[in-house]
Amino acid sequence: MTKRLRLADAPRLTKYGHMQFTPQLPDLSHPSGMASVSEIGAATEEALVHSASRLATPALVIQAAVVRRNISRLAEYAKRHGLLVRPHTKTHKSQMMARLQLEAGAVGLTVAKVGEAEQMRPTGDDLLMAYPAVDSARCERLAEIARNGTLRVAVDSRQAVDALATSACGANSLIGLLVEMDVGLGRTGVGTPEETLKLAQYISGIRGVRLDGILCYPGHIWAAADEQEPFLSTVSSRLRAAQALWSEHGLEAKIISGGSTPTAYQSHLVQGLTEIRPGTYIFNDMNTFRAGFCELSDCAAHIVCTVISDAVKDQVVIDAGTKTLTSDLCIPARESGHGFIMEYPEAKITRLSEEHGQVDVSLCTKRPKIGERLSIIPNHICPCVNLRDVFWWCEPDGAAVSVKINARGMLS
Repeated sequence: MTKRLRLADAPRLTKYGHMQFTPQLPDLSHPSGMASVSEIGAATEEALVHSASRLATPALVIQAAVVRRNISRLAEYAKRHGLLVRPHTKTHKSQMMARLQLEAGAVGLTVAKVGEAEQMRPTGDDLLMAYPAVDSARCERLAEIARNGTLRVAVDSRQAVDALATSACGANSLIGLLVEMDVGLGRTGVGTPEETLKLAQYISGIRGVRLDGILCYPGHIWAAADEQEPFLSTVSSRLRAAQALWSEHGLEAKIISGGSTPTAYQSHLVQGLTEIRPGTYIFNDMNTFRAGFCELSDCAAHIVCTVISDAVKDQVVIDAGTKTLTSDLCIPARESGHGFIMEYPEAKITRLSEEHGQVDVSLCTKRPKIGERLSIIPNHICPCVNLRDVFWWCEPDGAAVSVKINARGMLS
């Protein structure tokens, strides 16, 4: 029997800044009118839940209406500016979420690891792994994936090209390659247009692989949206220089892949870009909110937890620690604590151990009570999703099912 529940609005509105937002917390008192698992997507097959008190916390709750709005908004922006969307699935790791993105017009899917690619292949036949693959174990698996659809991989070394080509030839498949160029983050990618040309020329002479274009990731850009133009202009200049060099030497970069959630809605400022790969935008988190890239009401993912202790003065303890919220601090507001408590905006999650979250409530006009359930927007949603087996997908009418996180723990 499929695990199902109903959600109802929390009894109070919580205020943050000038915004009011109503979090939805579990209320299982009305079990009628629920969507089936076959209608919604892959879900865990477990016992029926009869009451809110039986929903184990901490639980990851996803607001369906917010997700659909976030997906639609990006799809409309991309269409308006002639860009393709290839969303990064590392955020949700869910076949169900990937299907929603593809149905909204995404050209394909992005993954970080081979295991994610294997899990996403049944959902999409056009995959990009935006991560280096240099060992035979990964490359052989990628070559098998490429037998059943389009697969591209980002590369920044001849060693990666050789390893992928060898595996592809052995599997009688073909892997498309994008030369990764560093545009400022300083993590992976060759550093100059000349280096992209050398690697592109090398790829064009190797069997088993196909030269498809250039990939970049502007992950260093966290400026406010209206201040990003000079940073993105630098990205444009580097990409244009690389494209010009390729053209001079008879090579074509059919795909120019870039983008991130912070820069997503300014992607049209990067000349020549053909597709964008944001990931966090589907759920959002306190990083994207505090940096000004979304509204609080655009945060679709909440960690529902329970207050388990109030023994220490001016403090309560919740049942969500690093194994739930992770230890990531908020990038634009590192002193803000380990997430935002919707019901108590003045509270601050000051310290986490594995299973405990210590919350300073000294500034709260009303103190949370033992047994009370709280809804937390995490600082960084991507690793929080990876720590869970399922999330609760909650429709606007209150119906919800527990949905399997297909690529959870797929790190190789």
